[in-house]
Amino acid sequence: MLVLSSGLVSKEVLSLRATAPVANVVDVIINPNNLKIEGFYCKEYYSNKIVILLTQDIREIIDDGYIVNDREVLTDPEDLIRLKEIINLKFSLINKRVETISKEKIGKVSDYVVDQDSMYVQKLHVNKPIYKNLNNNSLIIDRSQINEITPSRIIINDLLNPGFAEVGALV
Repeated sequence: MLVLSSGLVSKEVLSLRATAPVANVVDVIINPNNLKIEGFYCKEYYSNKIVILLTQDIREIIDDGYIVNDREVLTDPEDLIRLKEIINLKFSLINKRVETISKEKIGKVSDYVVDQDSMYVQKLHVNKPIYKNLNNNSLIIDRSQINEITPSRIIINDLLNPGFAEVGALV
């Protein structure tokens, strides 16, 4: 199932063992190398400490939140050696500049769509700058159109290539 990025955060982490919520999701951890959601930053209810819920520890995703076996799957960020580099990047897609290979500035990422089964980002919603946005259109860019991701911008194939969809104010 596809879900907007806003549907990933502000959800509870529900423990089967405790039969109660144990944390609240506050942000996502995105791997910029493959646009996979590796985990979530969570605020633990018992200690108010920021911990990480890895996507592989999620048993099921429901409308109210993420179901896990026990609150023990919530890990201190310092304990995640393999993810330390990705965590330290603090990579975020929102407000990331988007431009084409030929250096044409397209706009900034306003939202993204994630496949909940695989946890890969599938589409980027890009708002054009005001001077290019006279008819209130935005772009939806498929992950296959992304050419490169740098710390400051996302480089996509030129817009003349097929595979782009312009969307009006209904989106």
